[in-house]
Amino acid sequence: MTSDLSSSKTVASACPLDCPDHCSLEVTVEDGRVTRVDGSRRQPATAGFICTKVRRFPRRLYGEDRLLHPLVRRGAKGSGDFRPVSWDDALERVAEEIRRVHERWGGEAILPVSYGGSNGYLSQDTTDARLFRRLGARRLARTVCAAATTRAADGLYGRMPGVAYEDYAEARLIVVWGANPSTSGIHLVPFIRAARKRGARLVVVDPRRVPLAAQADLHLAPRPGSDLVLALAVHRWLFEHGAADLDFLARHATGVDELRRRAAPWTVERAAAEAGVEAREIEAFARLYAATSPAVVRCGWGVERNRNGGSAVAAILALPAVAGKFGVRGGGFTLSNSSAWRLDGERPIGTPPPSTPVVNMNRLGRHLVAPDRPIRLLFVYNANPLATLPEQETVRAGLLRDDLFTVVFDQVMTDTARHADVVLPATTFLEHRELSRGYGTMALQQALPAVPPIGQARSNHDVFGELCRRLGLSRPGEPETLDDVARSLLDGDGDGDATARALADEGIAFPPFGRRPVAFVDLRPRTADGKIHLLPEALDREAPEGLYAYRPDPASERFPLALISPATRRTISSTLGELYRQRVAVELHPDDAAVRGIRSGDRVRVWNELGEVRCRARIAGDLRPGVAYLPKGLWSHNTDNGATANALVPADLTDLAGGACFNDARVEIERLG
Repeated sequence: MTSDLSSSKTVASACPLDCPDHCSLEVTVEDGRVTRVDGSRRQPATAGFICTKVRRFPRRLYGEDRLLHPLVRRGAKGSGDFRPVSWDDALERVAEEIRRVHERWGGEAILPVSYGGSNGYLSQDTTDARLFRRLGARRLARTVCAAATTRAADGLYGRMPGVAYEDYAEARLIVVWGANPSTSGIHLVPFIRAARKRGARLVVVDPRRVPLAAQADLHLAPRPGSDLVLALAVHRWLFEHGAADLDFLARHATGVDELRRRAAPWTVERAAAEAGVEAREIEAFARLYAATSPAVVRCGWGVERNRNGGSAVAAILALPAVAGKFGVRGGGFTLSNSSAWRLDGERPIGTPPPSTPVVNMNRLGRHLVAPDRPIRLLFVYNANPLATLPEQETVRAGLLRDDLFTVVFDQVMTDTARHADVVLPATTFLEHRELSRGYGTMALQQALPAVPPIGQARSNHDVFGELCRRLGLSRPGEPETLDDVARSLLDGDGDGDATARALADEGIAFPPFGRRPVAFVDLRPRTADGKIHLLPEALDREAPEGLYAYRPDPASERFPLALISPATRRTISSTLGELYRQRVAVELHPDDAAVRGIRSGDRVRVWNELGEVRCRARIAGDLRPGVAYLPKGLWSHNTDNGATANALVPADLTDLAGGACFNDARVEIERLG
């Protein structure tokens, strides 16, 4: 749609950033410059409004940290001292170093590091994957988020999509467990409010008194890492009190008896003692859940961020099956709905993964400093590992290695980019074509560029395709253009023609089962036998002590406080962190502050054996005792010493899928003089 003024226009777009909602957008462009980003109503679930993060996105496009030219390091590593060069010079330097490393040490000395800086189908796992697979590069396990949740959902339900946002308005009970939609996934909140106006009850399970918890009928604030025993206690109560739907389970589930056996030790009283909540609260939750239908559980990713994460998610996702909550609109669960689309991402790549070693990204720092079979070339894109991965100081030490050649391909000068040898300027989603889908809402959207690339920024597709050509890795006949890549992806979903037409005509498409499916009416589990597997054998073998086995709190007398790092309204993981320069305080409960002689505003040291963060303190009554809070997504400029919560997070792994254990950081806090 174009406005009356010839110098002004509005462009339809869609947000591909790492958020469940996947908003449709209207972008205002005046004299070739983006001046405003608003929501549109093309995506029904997002209803025309957007978060403040994306509303401020023009500040990233034109901010002082925006990368406008390729850069080559001229100062010491980590100094941020670079000089501009041409694209030809930069790409040839990168290609020459790839050739040198490949010839001397082989492909496994090369490691690409990427994650969710762009969730677009055209910006990741296309020409980039083609390049690194054909080089035989070391493989990256993208496990920093959603690894354990995905494994659990796949094992129990074959990643069956869950309840649509709109159908929360139909629920009579909503359970928000380990999620904070007021910060991440804001478009769920109006549907929760609509349900509440119609009389629905609300239960929130979170160690903080998040905004929805303040409005809830029941708020359970467990110790971080104890969600598993809460869920198992509810299972035991359901079986013991005749509230388990045995007919449904007999028809649709396996592993029922074994789940019941493993839940049996967890009485309400024992779970309450371990989780640090009242037994009466757990029983009240179990009674309410058993008695109410439709009932929906919104399971978030906070649940997985600890040693028991996979088992905890599995136990929570099993609750609707045991209590018989499926088969009605507004009943069941929502985790990730990304599986609503099953596009074949392998098709545009054209090369299977190599058999080279796998690096779990949660242990990137350890791999970067390992003396055996060292990584010689690191290529970072769609990621900011120094700001987002565990054991931050080990990651930093690895990036400072003189014998490591690091390429960072990004939109702005990140903390990681300051440690690079070559920095390449990337386009944002407003400057290139994209095809993307959400993982809360179920739409697939196409977005065309709102403005041409700013400065000399180039897209992922173009740069990785050019590197393939320079290194002689392109092959005749494979998908090369964005049209070819998009069509190849769509053809993998089974109804590519219809989807392509919808995207071309409307810019948006919905799955064949519609945008509001009802489980066990429109959908069935996508397991091999079509049943719910309450105790999948593969998951039971993978978990160190078996699925649903609880591993106790790692707190010690020396480090008694659990440090958590949930998301905020400022950043999307670390994306947009360059826009927020203010120093951030660590929050702690008044009781924990009192015994340490700490008052709000005091300078403090938050520390453990891995490192320390120096910052101010803030006393917060919305935390449970024993828990401290530093936000997710901080950059070095947000603390006094440049370290963030990730400096205190161990590279321990979740019980399933090798996920990150951010909430297993145990620390002490002391006042500085």
